[in-house]
Amino acid sequence: MRQQMQQGGPPSPSWSSASDRFPLTRLGDAAERGSEISPEPQKVADNSPSDLSRMRSVVVFYACYLLCLVVGVACVACACVWNSRWRGGFAWNGSPLQFNWHPVLMVTGLVVLYGNGAVLYRLPLTWSQNKLPWKLLHAAVMLLSLILSVVGLCAVFDFHNAKRIPNLYSLHSWIGIAATALFALQWAVGLATFLLPCSPVWLRKTLKPVHAWMGAFILSLSIAACISGINEKLFFVLQGDNPYAALPPEALLGNSLGVLIVAFGLVVFVILSNREWQRPESRPEDATYTPLLQEENE
Repeated sequence: MRQQMQQGGPPSPSWSSASDRFPLTRLGDAAERGSEISPEPQKVADNSPSDLSRMRSVVVFYACYLLCLVVGVACVACACVWNSRWRGGFAWNGSPLQFNWHPVLMVTGLVVLYGNGAVLYRLPLTWSQNKLPWKLLHAAVMLLSLILSVVGLCAVFDFHNAKRIPNLYSLHSWIGIAATALFALQWAVGLATFLLPCSPVWLRKTLKPVHAWMGAFILSLSIAACISGINEKLFFVLQGDNPYAALPPEALLGNSLGVLIVAFGLVVFVILSNREWQRPESRPEDATYTPLLQEENE
């Protein structure tokens, strides 16, 4: 009997593992394994609304940016058509043809280029890239805008001096010269603060919101100067048998240019004021700044 049990007897049950002794454990293990697989679709389902919202925000941004570009080109085109068709074209000889450079260059530089340079950091395609090239591009666009504005002022000053017309006597001229002077100061301070590596971090943190606010203020002054200048010019040239009050075609084009300038400014302000379109490290909760030479390694 003992031999039979040792050799061929039925083997006693072997409890080799805890899952054999407790069958419910196997169910728990299966459920645990199932829970390890299931979170992926659950995670995708949870994140899909935010992804759709982010995608919708990007699409709306690019629609506004495209509108900004189209309206800006329309502003420059209207200014060129107005001064070439109704004002006789362009020259640099102290004649009224030299004055015609003034509205074209001021609209192009102080409004259109300035506004497009202000929204460069809002482009989502730049967020994952090194900020340094875009910072340099921003400075270059703003410098070109400033140069065009200064040349536009030289055109009107030369014309006034050649015709012995007083300078800086109108409200339009006061607003325009204030906008250009503040713009020059803004560019110089921005260069020294945000591009040169010698500027301390605390100074960058302090001046960045001031720089952004001052940029929007200068654009507002530029728009006011352009609108008042258009109105002033139309009052001067549309007199006698072709008065401004009769709203001739030149007046319609000049008024339309003013409306386009206001529309361009509104689109730029919408882009700048939307917090979702700010570059991530530019948001208030992340106020870290890196000197120019260190940003090359980002």
